[in-house]
Amino acid sequence: MMSLTRRFLPANSRKRSYAVLVLLIAYALLLVLPAFAQQDVGDTEYRPFPKIGSRNAAWIAAQLHLLFGSFILGVPMFAVVIEFVGMRTKDLRYDRMAQEFIKLCMAAFSTTALLGGVLVFVLMWCYPKVMNKMTGIFGPTMIFYVFLFFGETFTLYLYSYAWDKMQNRKGWHLFLGVLLNIFGTAIMFVSNSWLTYQTSPSGIDEETGNFIGTTWEAVNNFTWMPINIHRFIGNIAFGGSIVAAYAAFRFLVATSREDREHYDWMGYTGNFIALCGLIPLPFAGYWLGREIYQFNQTMGINMMGSLFSWLFIIQAVMIGVLFIGANYYLWSGMGRIEGAEKYARYRPYMAAIIAVCVAIWMTPRSLIATPQEVAAMGGRYHPLVGLFGLMTAKNTVVNLIILTTFLSFLFYRRLGKTPIVGWAKIGNIAIAIIFGFAVIAIVSIGVAGFRVVTDFRINTLTPIQVFIALFVMISVTIIDLIMYRRAMVSGTINWGKMTDRSQYVLILLAITFTSLMGLMGYARSGLRENWHIFGVMPDTSPDSFTPRLSDAVNIIAVIMVIFFALVGFIFWIGLLGEKKEGNRSTH
Repeated sequence: MMSLTRRFLPANSRKRSYAVLVLLIAYALLLVLPAFAQQDVGDTEYRPFPKIGSRNAAWIAAQLHLLFGSFILGVPMFAVVIEFVGMRTKDLRYDRMAQEFIKLCMAAFSTTALLGGVLVFVLMWCYPKVMNKMTGIFGPTMIFYVFLFFGETFTLYLYSYAWDKMQNRKGWHLFLGVLLNIFGTAIMFVSNSWLTYQTSPSGIDEETGNFIGTTWEAVNNFTWMPINIHRFIGNIAFGGSIVAAYAAFRFLVATSREDREHYDWMGYTGNFIALCGLIPLPFAGYWLGREIYQFNQTMGINMMGSLFSWLFIIQAVMIGVLFIGANYYLWSGMGRIEGAEKYARYRPYMAAIIAVCVAIWMTPRSLIATPQEVAAMGGRYHPLVGLFGLMTAKNTVVNLIILTTFLSFLFYRRLGKTPIVGWAKIGNIAIAIIFGFAVIAIVSIGVAGFRVVTDFRINTLTPIQVFIALFVMISVTIIDLIMYRRAMVSGTINWGKMTDRSQYVLILLAITFTSLMGLMGYARSGLRENWHIFGVMPDTSPDSFTPRLSDAVNIIAVIMVIFFALVGFIFWIGLLGEKKEGNRSTH
């Protein structure tokens, strides 16, 4: 390993890299300690954290670690794909962009490790009894986690610093990238088992509440796989949004035409990646919510119709901002392509559809209200608007929003191209028919959902809506790819001709994604209410209550400020490094 390090690391980076490696090794050793720390902790169940309290300290450390972890797990996934595209097309722009993505990962990786170490310290100090129980159940997985962490660390360093050295051996370099993603995904799956076990424990003796199962039973609990899929997709969307925000920042401060063109293209790519994750994300979220409801109906009721009802209204607003912002950026991007007028007339109608659907999505069914508020509303449920609060209405409009966003991207992709196949008109008619029948079917199923029993709607009708939307996106994409495979270029893309306003939208999307992750983390953890491990280990600490939404929003706001301050610092360090390299190259 030492010889590989000397071979691939530039001389001026070795000392810094060794220092980071020491930090990472220390963190890994810290992680492995709980697996062997099975000693009796006596009667000490909780220890207070100074000033801010134990729960807030653990909350802040965990959320910051998760945000950075999501970034460094999501970015390598699409960086490898972009590098592969560059290798196949022989276009060095793709290679440069993929390498820049990984440089951002390198800057964030040590911060992620540091925050992970802080989180372990906080949990071991504040919740020794809980950690002792968790390590007793998941000890083998924690040891496995350490090996995975070492594998990810060294693979990331080799993948990053060997980039230029392995330009003539792209196959082996891409193999390193794939291996890096395997390590990262495995790390996410292992750590997800710990948090999902707290929500939906398995292998429990129903009479005594003791754990009697195997480690695999604890890992493969009721919500483990749904949250794996949800976070896998979410990491891609979140990573794309942060990369797009970085590109927007670089675009705004760029002084040369070449830089503006490059970072405009990079921002478009980041937004496209975020969209690729955002479109299927509601489907994965629905699956997760469905599994939580089936595991414990009280959790499901609290999640959507009682304790966290206002939270899910805020979630609907934020997801609406994400879809509206992503569509706005696509529509703004049409201005950089000649011939955009062809599809521009559809924008007002598509914007109206999205706005109406978002309004329905954020309509509550029922809220915790005082008698005076109920009287002012004319009853607990509005006779018409109250129907929009039912899940059948929300599932319907979510599918319509997704299809409208997909149509926006389809229009954008077609700009500047003229198909040369003889069946182009028939292909467009077929696509229009597919969209038309899909919308009619989705709306009809949504209306039928008001008249059927809940189980039939959840288990039969809603999955059919999802399959229809997926069928539309897959079939239309295939038709469109074949139709425009050898299309004649009728208009050029003028990269760098974007407004500053569109770049601020990319930054807004990154902020919204971050806020949404924080709020959903609060909901997932809050569903346990006064349990460390639901139904098994009660929370008897002074913090054994669910924080108010206003308090949660304040904590999440603090976390966001810290996160973006750290991200801004990383961006600034990157700029300094580029300036030093530029100064060196001029001498």
